[in-house]
Amino acid sequence: MSDNRLLERITVDARVLGGKPSVRGHRLAVEHLMGMMLSGDTVHDVLVAYPWLELADLHACLIYTGRSVAGERVYPFGLHGIANETAAGHLDPARRH
Repeated sequence: MSDNRLLERITVDARVLGGKPSVRGHRLAVEHLMGMMLSGDTVHDVLVAYPWLELADLHACLIYTGRSVAGERVYPFGLHGIANETAAGHLDPARRH
């Protein structure tokens, strides 16, 4: 199954979990499933905990999570730099203090 087809399993509806991405409209957030696996639960553990869940749903969660963070950039700088640059009216992530 293609990534785009799998991503159809991830839904966003303001009436379900306040609009958090969830699995097929159920009240089960992608964030929750990723948290389970990050804390050590296996795929088998997750599928046993949610019998209606399918392996493809977990694949969809991984794809969604990966794409969500793919464009993130982190610009490290100290708090001192933030205060000085904010006071000057600009933030320059390329500038290091």
